[in-house]
Amino acid sequence: MKKTNRQSTLQLSTSQEDYLKEIFLLSERGEPVTTLALAQKIGVKSASVTDMIKKLMELGLVQRKPYQAIYLTEAGNRVALEILRHHRLLETFLAEKLGYRLDEVHGEAEQLEHVISEQFEKAIARMLGHPRRDPHGDPIPTFNLVMPTDTTERTLYSLKKGDRAQITRIMLQDRQSLKHFKTLNLLPGTIITVLDKFEDCMQLSILGQEQKPIKIPLSISEEIMIVPSSLISGKTQ
Repeated sequence: MKKTNRQSTLQLSTSQEDYLKEIFLLSERGEPVTTLALAQKIGVKSASVTDMIKKLMELGLVQRKPYQAIYLTEAGNRVALEILRHHRLLETFLAEKLGYRLDEVHGEAEQLEHVISEQFEKAIARMLGHPRRDPHGDPIPTFNLVMPTDTTERTLYSLKKGDRAQITRIMLQDRQSLKHFKTLNLLPGTIITVLDKFEDCMQLSILGQEQKPIKIPLSISEEIMIVPSSLISGKTQ
């Protein structure tokens, strides 16, 4: 049922791959990967996380010292990157070729990411023109399992009144948030201007859209990544 992972001969379960992926994503956000954080993210009890981490440590995929954060080994990191590559290519395929909405692709890709073959992965990457980002703006790891980085990208929260920028990535991917962002047109590629910044929210205008200014909570602005307008030229979306 499970395919052989390209970087090892380990036959991992769907659950094991999910844990490795979530450890990577939590680490990417700069958050300490603890038992509690993983339990909350995956939706299981802390005891279940503890048992799984022990198994992954035995497989040489994660490391953890007593009372310290969990982190991936090199082998574990490569597994996580391959699953993320599958997931983000699948999201792009579903959106561009099958007409899925932005809020629909994540759940579908979650089911498929564990079972596609390397041949299928290559085929959809080629069909899509080897995209660098998925529909949410998340970077797609390369075939050699390198995660692209963009040093010019920052949070919408970092902007001040009068700044102009282009949205590059939406970090929140639950269906309710994505539907809300779509309604407001706060999606990758949208160019916004900060009209004002208050203690609890930001007021934005959207280029080419005739409507009242949009207000979003500052907590949400930390989940939207942007590139300042002075750095937009020549960027691939």
